[in-house]
Amino acid sequence: MKLPLLALAFCLGISFRSHAADPNPQRYDLSKRASEIDSRTREHPEIEFTFKDAKGKVMDLEHAVVDTRMPSQGKLVVWLMDHNQGLFERISSYGLHGVQVSYANRWFSGLKKEQYDDGKAIGNVRLEAATGEDFSPLVSIPKPDGMMERTLQFVKWLAKENPQGGWQQFLSPDGSALLWEKVIMSGISHGSTTAARFAIHQKVDRVVMFSGPRDNTENWQGLPSATPSNRFFGFSHVLDGGWVGDHYCRSWQLLGMHQHGPIVNVDETVPPYGKSRRLITTSDVNKDGKRAHTTVVPGGTAGKDPEGKLIHEAVWRYLFTHPAEESAAPVPIDPGCQMEQRK
Repeated sequence: MKLPLLALAFCLGISFRSHAADPNPQRYDLSKRASEIDSRTREHPEIEFTFKDAKGKVMDLEHAVVDTRMPSQGKLVVWLMDHNQGLFERISSYGLHGVQVSYANRWFSGLKKEQYDDGKAIGNVRLEAATGEDFSPLVSIPKPDGMMERTLQFVKWLAKENPQGGWQQFLSPDGSALLWEKVIMSGISHGSTTAARFAIHQKVDRVVMFSGPRDNTENWQGLPSATPSNRFFGFSHVLDGGWVGDHYCRSWQLLGMHQHGPIVNVDETVPPYGKSRRLITTSDVNKDGKRAHTTVVPGGTAGKDPEGKLIHEAVWRYLFTHPAEESAAPVPIDPGCQMEQRK
């Protein structure tokens, strides 16, 4: 018996309602300055976080994407790093919404080693930057400049400016809060580390971590997590310094990702990669560790085949769309991964 289209969509968890009102389905790429969205935002020169740099370049521009030609999956990707157009084009093609937010995240260079070598200081600063709540004495980041409030205000602006995109579905009925259990936190490097720290504090739909998490002398990765371990997905290159130094494998194990399968080389297998959460690549980066760090996301350093096609298209789709309920069997802790790295 054939199911009607709407019944089939319900069974698959796909929502068509959010895009039904768009008379001209298309991909929308939107941007707006955070300081123009919310007058409460402030600069924080003490951590080199300003609205413009020394040359006058705007630094608080935020980006969003949605493709109303695609059935909406009802999930919002919050990207915690510089805008990546290639990545946004891909997540929108999966039926996901996406935002890249500007928040007070330039604190790291201002910290002194003696301030953060206690096993918890960096994680607390990350959490304050993410929430705008007082978790650390080392920084003072108010709510309007934290990631949570910046995301909320941006989505509220998008709901008004781009009603065709169905952004309202990520807001509470009264519009006062974001529905975080519909959110996919993601980032690369510094961004992936903060995404993971936030997801331990706040339950989200999933976390997609490129080249991270780091904070290899910290222990927050092993704290009780509001987001279950099966919802953390990681992808890194084996020549990345964070992998060579056992930063990533350590964080992945502390996060409990080994409870969902072994480390899988995506260049030697096919989707769904054994349903593992820990993916690596050995693709050719000309032995360049810096390129290895960024090759895992779309962009100029991404791996390509002889025909010039990006080789990790299937990996990116898997990371953002593989059902979190489906995972591989647990495996033991890898004794070769150095877990104690505090000095």
